[in-house]
Amino acid sequence: MNLQPLIDAPLAVHVHVATVVPAIALGAWLILLSRKGAPGHRMIGAVYLVLMTVTCGAALRIHSTNPSGPFGLSFIHLFVPLTLFGIVRALLAVRRHDVRAHRSAMLGVFVGGILIAGAFAFTPGRIMYRMLFGS
Repeated sequence: MNLQPLIDAPLAVHVHVATVVPAIALGAWLILLSRKGAPGHRMIGAVYLVLMTVTCGAALRIHSTNPSGPFGLSFIHLFVPLTLFGIVRALLAVRRHDVRAHRSAMLGVFVGGILIAGAFAFTPGRIMYRMLFGS
């Protein structure tokens, strides 16, 4: 593993990684291990949603993959509005005490915003790929 590509990356990438890494761990804990509805679940869930929101904001400022694209965005940026939509949907559902809709939205945020988008972050040419496999 070579951390140099991450060290050399723009600030937006540093913020993105610094927020998504704990979000991965917290999201997995919330889904797999926490007691749903307990105070700890609600508190960690709030932290998770803030981390994911900041992650989305940072992602919109990462343009290194497709600088000549529209606004410097690439297809992976499509996960930003989908993730933000899931966050809003989850918050609205929890306020309505709609557990099923909340669960569905949160699973969507984790699977789409972390697992699928994260998998694309490890494709050739991206910073995470260069960190693990070299250039």
